[in-house]
Amino acid sequence: MSVVLQSSSGWVLDSQALIDRGYTSCTSWTGHHKSHVKCNFKRQCFHISKSHYNMSGGGDGGLTVMTQKTEKSAKKRKRKHGELNQGEIDAKAFHEKIRSVILEGTKSLVDSAQSLGYLSGETKTSQDHLPSQDCRLAALCELAKELPLVADEEQEWTQSLLTDEGVALHVDLFSQVIENSQAWASVVPLMGEEYIIPPNAAFLLSDFTRIQPLVQCGRRFDVIVIDPPWENKSVKRSRRYSSLPSSQLKRLPIPLLGSPGCLVVTWVTNRPSHLRCVRDELYPHWGVEVVAEWFWVKVTTSGEFVFPLDSPHKKPYEVLVLGRYRPANDHTSPLQTANVPVEDKRLIVSVPSALHSQKPSLSEVLKLYVGAEAKCLELFARSLQPGWTSWGNEVLKFQHISYFNLEPADTAKAEATEDTADSPAET
Repeated sequence: MSVVLQSSSGWVLDSQALIDRGYTSCTSWTGHHKSHVKCNFKRQCFHISKSHYNMSGGGDGGLTVMTQKTEKSAKKRKRKHGELNQGEIDAKAFHEKIRSVILEGTKSLVDSAQSLGYLSGETKTSQDHLPSQDCRLAALCELAKELPLVADEEQEWTQSLLTDEGVALHVDLFSQVIENSQAWASVVPLMGEEYIIPPNAAFLLSDFTRIQPLVQCGRRFDVIVIDPPWENKSVKRSRRYSSLPSSQLKRLPIPLLGSPGCLVVTWVTNRPSHLRCVRDELYPHWGVEVVAEWFWVKVTTSGEFVFPLDSPHKKPYEVLVLGRYRPANDHTSPLQTANVPVEDKRLIVSVPSALHSQKPSLSEVLKLYVGAEAKCLELFARSLQPGWTSWGNEVLKFQHISYFNLEPADTAKAEATEDTADSPAET
């Protein structure tokens, strides 16, 4: 069960189960030959059993073992004791403001989860090393920018990934929204690698300068989740990805992508300047009204914070800012759920991924506020979700086959599942 429990404090999520729910039925294509496979995300990615005492931050949610070399580097960067700068003062004030919410809410949720046998510290996982696929997608997007843009009237903005005979021969990954319209996942060869595409998922692989196919395909979304590549020193040192300043983020075409009443959810790092940017710059610029702040609390498999709550460096939580898109001159009828109140100060408690920047899926917790049939979009995505549209220059990163375990499936059972999915629903 992907949502372990829900209470007035928030939710406890099983991130592994949230991913695996999209792969209960999966096919693999070799040329025109189709076979059925069982597929699940590698469980060792979510085996965070130790707190920071033996580990060091690997970015947004990622944890890596601290080596002697990195420990020495950390000591070198340590500033001399002195007065706090303004950013540190703001961060401390914000932490003190929400500390009791995090502490008490997490204890309540973890206690309830442990009474159900979850977060008990007992995990069945292999001792294999974490997958370390060399992601070249961002570099490929850079190369694709050299290709000429097609005139709008000549361009088809969407393309099906699969045909009745298998994978489409010519898939334009960089200038079209690619769709898997099947009700099951598929292992497909793309750009010389194999990726697993979840059911009813669509994606655009491009950077910021080539986002127009997403706008031109004409879809309006009821949920937009944004995971911006925030600027910070850690990212610059590690060179894990290219960051964007707020002036660039403002150019995201949210008013062209969101339906009236669309729920906009933005992941924010623990820098107060980033939080102010979302609340005071980005949302007002897009016509989005702030309605709530939630917190993703990262815990070990035993339910402990991955970092001390009062650590001056790494915090065991991240912020999500939720807002409703309220177009000033749009008089069309908004979603029935657009006026459903979004509770403030809710917690999402989960074991984080050991893979850098892999966030938990929000699909299950957002259903109450947008409805189960809402059209959902993720921006700056690094993975795909069933039924969602995703965009980013690494949008297929965690769909690479190296992150999954595959084994042959019961063919008869899988085909029966497909037949059920293909048959029309009774009315």
